[in-house]
Amino acid sequence: MNPSTEPLVSLDIASTLDRGNSDVVLIVDDVPDNLSVLHDALDESGYTVLIATSGEAALKRALQALPDVVLLDAMMPGMDGFEVARRLKAQSETAHIPIIFMTGLTETEHLVAALECGAVDYVTKPIKPKEVLARMGVHLAGARERRQTRNALDAFGYATITVRAADGALLWQTPLARELLQRYCGTGAPNTSFAPPEVVAWLQQCLARLEQPEEPPRLSLERGAARLGFRLHQQIGDVDAQGDWLIVMREVSDTAVIEAIGLSFKLTPKEAEVLYWVVKGKTNKDIGDILGSSPMTVKKHLERVFVKLGVETRTAAAGMAMGRIRLLQPQFEI
Repeated sequence: MNPSTEPLVSLDIASTLDRGNSDVVLIVDDVPDNLSVLHDALDESGYTVLIATSGEAALKRALQALPDVVLLDAMMPGMDGFEVARRLKAQSETAHIPIIFMTGLTETEHLVAALECGAVDYVTKPIKPKEVLARMGVHLAGARERRQTRNALDAFGYATITVRAADGALLWQTPLARELLQRYCGTGAPNTSFAPPEVVAWLQQCLARLEQPEEPPRLSLERGAARLGFRLHQQIGDVDAQGDWLIVMREVSDTAVIEAIGLSFKLTPKEAEVLYWVVKGKTNKDIGDILGSSPMTVKKHLERVFVKLGVETRTAAAGMAMGRIRLLQPQFEI
């Protein structure tokens, strides 16, 4: 093995990495001897090893391969390890990857700086492979468990994101979460580094009420007859005053509720939709904006609804519809 050759990792190769049987480790060091010792030790222990000999190469490989852990040399020519760590943590795709610094700097301020850049741990030089393996094992176990949890939630329709409360940084998002955030908030694209403002504001509200006995409030964003619910799940990583939080999202559609309203009261699909939004407390103008029609058209639909329900007011129609919905769809939420 010749670490100095620094083989490129393409996106195609990254997608074929056998993550089911081997964790992927990216070693970043500009000294070939250090790379060689660590590569051999990790390879013998069953890890898939990638290497980079500069900060720029490290950022490229991390983004391409999304390793399970990064072993990062602190002092390198050009871009040093501290800057590499800051950039990795600033990108949503790589922010979740545990970083372990390898440093010959033992002064307290340097070690503190490493942790402040987002590292989870550090080892001092000269490198002892057994120590590195032990430290990696601890952090990989936690990362693996979180990844399995996120994948399982995604499979059952529960999307997940991890948000840093201090600044709203979006540290992690599953593919389903990215799609939902894009649809409901116009965010979630690959280069998005921060959670939507409404999500950050809600998270801060939840944290302000953590000491209270009742469950933290939930957030709900509506898009037509569908809504995206957010639930604070748990704090992850190092526990501090705010920390990083795993948030679970799930999309719920009330299409079935609208269909039930129509069948129950013998309404047309459009009349059922109008009544649904009356139950939700919307004005004729609001309903017109949602359905793409004028307030006058909404008023005419509503007049026919009143006749079919045998009522004269919006309040009476909403009350009758709500009573029927609770019988047919107990899980429905206003």
